[in-house]
This record gives sequence, C-alpha cells and structure tokens, in this order.
Amino acid sequence: MEENTPLLTNDAVVFGLLMAILAIIFVTSASDKPFWKKFYGVVPTVLLCYFIPALANSFGLISGESSSLYKVASRYLLPASLVLFTISIDIKGILKLGPKALTMFLAGTVGIMLGGPLALLTVGTLFPDLLGGSGPEEVWRGLSTIAGSWIGGGANQTAMLEVFGPSPALFSQMIAVDVLVANLWMAVLLYWAAKPEKIDKLFNADSTKIYELRDRIEEFRKGIMKIPTLSDTMIILGVGFGVTGVAHLIADFVAPFIGENYPNLKQFSLDSAFFWIVVIATTAGLLLSFTKVRKLEGAGASRMGSVLLYVLIATIGMQMDLGAVLDNPLLFVVGIVWMLFHIIIMLIVAFIIKAPFFYVAVGSQANVGGAASAPIVAAAFDASLAPVGVLLAVLGYAAGTYGAYLCGLMMQAISVG
Repeated sequence: MEENTPLLTNDAVVFGLLMAILAIIFVTSASDKPFWKKFYGVVPTVLLCYFIPALANSFGLISGESSSLYKVASRYLLPASLVLFTISIDIKGILKLGPKALTMFLAGTVGIMLGGPLALLTVGTLFPDLLGGSGPEEVWRGLSTIAGSWIGGGANQTAMLEVFGPSPALFSQMIAVDVLVANLWMAVLLYWAAKPEKIDKLFNADSTKIYELRDRIEEFRKGIMKIPTLSDTMIILGVGFGVTGVAHLIADFVAPFIGENYPNLKQFSLDSAFFWIVVIATTAGLLLSFTKVRKLEGAGASRMGSVLLYVLIATIGMQMDLGAVLDNPLLFVVGIVWMLFHIIIMLIVAFIIKAPFFYVAVGSQANVGGAASAPIVAAAFDASLAPVGVLLAVLGYAAGTYGAYLCGLMMQAISVG
C-alpha cells in the first residue's frame, strides 16, 4: 500500500462511516446525561460533524481527495436541501432584514481583496524569499487562485488559474492553504454561531429582525405540523431531488451554451454548471414557496433538508488535512494572516454599522465558502435562515472574478515592486 493511500478507499464504506459518526454525534447530543449536556454546551453539534471527519482524513483513515462523496453531496444533496429549505421561506421577512446583510457581504469581499496584498506585504517583509521566484513559480500567481476561491468559489479559482498561470506544483500547495485556512475559519464561525449573543452585545447590535424572521417561520411550521406519512416523505424527497434533476438538466444545456457562444460571460462564472444548479434550485424553491407545496414543511421538509446538509458538512470536513501545514509552512502563514485581515475588516465594519454576528458569519462565508457552505453557517444559527446564506453566496459568483483579478494585480505589484 502506498504511503498516501487511506485505510478505507471504498466510498460505500466511507459513507457508512460518516453516517455512523453523524448518528453517534446526534445520539450523544440528545442525551440527558450530565457529561454530554456539559460537553455540547461548549462544543456545537455542527462543529463535531465537521471536525471528526477532518481528523479521520488527517490521520489517513479516509481521503477527501480520492473520494467522490463531496462531489455527490455538493451536486445532488446540496441543491435538494436548498429546495427543501426555501419552499417555506418568508420572502418578505428576508427583505425586511435590511441592507446590513449586503453591506457585510461586500465588506467580506473587500477584506479578501485587501487582505491578500497586505498579508503578502507583511510576511514578505519578514521573509523576502516569499516575494521571489520567476515565471509560473511566483508566489503571487498561486495566491491569486486563493483570492478567486475566497470570493466566489471553485469556478472563480479556475479563472484565476487560467489568467495568472501558476505552476501545477505551486497551485497544489495553494489548494492545501485554501482548504485548511478556509475550513479553520468555518470551524470558528460554527462555534460562535451557537452563542452569537455575546458578540451582538459587544457590538451593540440589534438582532430583532433576524429573530422575528425565525419566529415567523417557526409559527408557520407549528400551524401546519403533523406526523409525516410515507407518502409525505416520498413527496418531500420527490420535490427536492426532482427539482435538483431539473436544475442539472438546464445547467447541462445553459453552461456549455454560454461558454461556447458568449465567452465574455465567463468572467461572471456563467459558464459554470454548479452556479446554475444552485441558482435554479434556489429560485425553484422560492417560487414553490408561493404554492401549496409550502405546506410540506409541516411534514418535515426542512428537517429532511437538514439531514442532507449534515451529510454535506461531513463530506466538507473530510477535505481538510491538518497535516498539510507541514508541506510549506510559510504559505500557511500568509493564508492565516490574509484571513485575519479579512476578519478584522469585517469586524470593524460590523462594529461601525452595529451589524449582528449572523451577518458577519454569513457574509464572510458567502465569500470564502460560497454556496456550498454559506447555508451551513446560516443554518447553524437556525435551519430556517439557510436561504439567506444561499442568496448572499450567489452574489459571490458575480463579484469573484473581478475582485480576485484586482487582488492578483495588487499582489503582483507588491512582489515586483
């Protein structure tokens, strides 16, 4: 067996392990025993669902890199969960949240754009070799791909790879920095999502509108709640995965059509099938919220959506390799300093406009994690708030290429100058 080959290579076995981990976490989190009550009073459930698979990947038990589970979860389970979350959403309530959510998203984008050059300048001053290299080996070229990933996602990252052309070896190191640093920050957000009141109090932020939206959705659920029958469950799954199938069908036509006939639109990631899958699934769910399908919430539509989302969380966790930091520690220092600048800028803006921590967390993750993880962080506050994360994440696709390109040019200026 090769050194990098995981102990478990069969995806069926890995999936069984992930489901068993999720089951154990939820069994213990629901326990009345004092130990587990104290434990989960400190460690959020969602954080464990994410971190334990990360440990399994880091110690070589499983491999997120060689497994297809994340692709399946992000392409099939994520769109279905978005549909099931959005069919009962209160559109008017989301609009009443006001401009602070959008402001924090834009602050996050600016934080990534400025954070990259500032991090490169800071670490490069201490370690001048970081600013060296030639041609495809120049570090700034690789860092530009991280900027693409952290303002929009994989499609924008690929765009920066094509534009600035880092070497394959450098790009692979950047992938490790991207995944580890972004996921560490996501872990921090998931931890504080369980107790946002402390930060809201510090910022003197008013979370009333967020809680009003949550309470309205909760009241709607209580009014239509019933014990689901087999038919109810099958209808819920039919709606979720049926819309997902339609989203894939349309995306398989639209994305290549735009790529071939309107190449200029690639800068908006409109040639990305994943972009269209997310947008179509979310839009369909929002449209269905105006129909009788909305009543499926009473039979547990969002609960089923949560199940699918937690599977996605576990597969995201298994992408994280804690040991990768040893490959090129200096690049990870740049990534961490970069993220710190992003966080500082967001917190300053949040303090000035008195934005609730929910907007900070979701606005940041809509940039750094995109549509795959923004709803996870939003749902960590409350499952009914997941669509807010989706709607903000979609903006990241449009902003990603422009923001990352400008960020790359600034890092190039610092390296050359």
